[in-house]
Amino acid sequence: MLDKTPNAKLGDLLEKFGGALTAGDVDAAVGFFEEDCYWRDLLVFTWNMKTLEGPDAVREMLQSQLAKTNPTGWKLYEKEVPTEKDGVLEGWFLFETDVARCRGHIRARNGRIWTILTTMDELKGFEEPSGVRRPNGHPEPEPKGGPAISWTEKREAEEKELGYSRQPYVVIIGGGQGALALGARLRQLDVPTIIVEKNPKPGDSWRVRYKSLCLHDPVWYDHMPYIPFPPNWPVYSPKDKLGDWLEMYAKVMELNFWGSTVCKSAKYDDTTKEWTVVVERDGKEMTLRPKQLVFATGQASRAIVPNFPGSDVFKGEQQHSSQHTGPDPYVDKKTVVIGSNTSAHDISSALAELGADVTMVQRSPTMVVNIHSLHTHATGINYSEQAVARGIDVERADYIGDTMPYALMGENHKPIYDMIREMDADFYTALEGAGFVLDWGDDETGLHMKYMRRGAGYYIDIGASQMIIDGKIKHAYGQVDHLTENAVVLKDGTELPADLVVYATGFGSMNGWVADIVDQETADKVGKVWGLGSGTKNDPGPWEGEPRNMWKPTQQEALWFHGGNLAQSRRNSLFLALQLKARLEGIPTPVYGLQEVYHKA
Repeated sequence: MLDKTPNAKLGDLLEKFGGALTAGDVDAAVGFFEEDCYWRDLLVFTWNMKTLEGPDAVREMLQSQLAKTNPTGWKLYEKEVPTEKDGVLEGWFLFETDVARCRGHIRARNGRIWTILTTMDELKGFEEPSGVRRPNGHPEPEPKGGPAISWTEKREAEEKELGYSRQPYVVIIGGGQGALALGARLRQLDVPTIIVEKNPKPGDSWRVRYKSLCLHDPVWYDHMPYIPFPPNWPVYSPKDKLGDWLEMYAKVMELNFWGSTVCKSAKYDDTTKEWTVVVERDGKEMTLRPKQLVFATGQASRAIVPNFPGSDVFKGEQQHSSQHTGPDPYVDKKTVVIGSNTSAHDISSALAELGADVTMVQRSPTMVVNIHSLHTHATGINYSEQAVARGIDVERADYIGDTMPYALMGENHKPIYDMIREMDADFYTALEGAGFVLDWGDDETGLHMKYMRRGAGYYIDIGASQMIIDGKIKHAYGQVDHLTENAVVLKDGTELPADLVVYATGFGSMNGWVADIVDQETADKVGKVWGLGSGTKNDPGPWEGEPRNMWKPTQQEALWFHGGNLAQSRRNSLFLALQLKARLEGIPTPVYGLQEVYHKA
């Protein structure tokens, strides 16, 4: 009798599919796919972050890349048991290429592949020194003879040499969590790296923000690589506590962090294949010559500050939300906050809690979801104490998240937000009754898709919405027409008296930093950063299938972008580090499907 268990079914499919790939039989391999199939490849075949949609796209990729990859050793991953539910068979597998050890995941329907993930775990011969490969720690003899060198002496020598007598292979511009996560990965892979940050210490980019700021993502979602937060860490990290953690992290992970250092310019030489990066450190200009340059300046770029008519005559104070340090100096002032996303709500609520007169100007519909509802029905499914109890630690949760193609995320997320909208109906009725205009995304797919498409347009409610309902935060809906000496005037003639105007109006694309530091030509060559090409608001098409220009090669050789939230920085720092290490070691990295540029910003 044939074995019809999920394990046997997936094993049989994997044996045949993997065998076709190992044999180099493209036609046979493509024949295993459904018509509406998706292959998400993270470096293994494409040396890119690439999703192939449909058999024709799969065929084209394999014709280009299969012989260069030489995948072998296909087998089920014994730590994960295949499952079958509602006609969908799924499970994990392992395999290798000439240069890497890899992991994958399949969802199959009717015996054919519907979705497949292939992801690179490590480079052969360049594994991280962890577990059984961890370093000894004892003093080591000098290569040229002489007394043994202690760990501290070796570290001190590195700090004196790197950037001076010895050049880094990578320079990372920006010193937030993204830079530190990538720096830690690169250090474990022995890639000489310097992190350049204008603030004095790691974590300062959080410390300088308004005092009420906390993360809106839960702690299980936010761990850094190698060092998870302790079990007594708050569910939602306060910004100063997170700043202290990042400072500790940089020290313990022994990162070459150059604080109080401003990157003034960078230029790539196509002949020497290296960057000339001019920085100012401790009041002195220095020149670094890395082979690779990474912008880790956050998902966003330069602050967007609208130039409304009358801005030059307004007698009060004007500041972007990134400049706002807290409510205390403004308790006795009338404040108008222009914007209605996260920063606008946080700043408005902090002012309102102290009894200040604050008005939020909402210029377009905003998605709002209660933080507890979001955690219970979305984030917390794989990132929570309950998930950990089910055996889903952060690494496993990250892999699970990788398996879902962006093209399918929306339809998977919509039922979740439909349920939340129904469960919290009274809350939404009250909020709309206060004049707040809600939306759920262009296609009602909710917060995560809004974030991936435009990085804005939402608020995870931690209390400000109730203040709007109760009238503690005044609310006005409409476009700003102009400013007078002491007021903000809307298009409908509404006049909002103001001593302080806070522009919670967001940030531009990350390539804005490239324009500032390199030049506009290079920024345009790279194009817009972030978004999926969904054709929804602020995310123009065509469809990309993966985040634009993030964590992968760009049209400018040796120029990379890294960032996102803490979870994205943690997970994708691995993939970017593997790409940089491969280039350092001269491993061939034939990139397939280098992203085309359709939008400059």
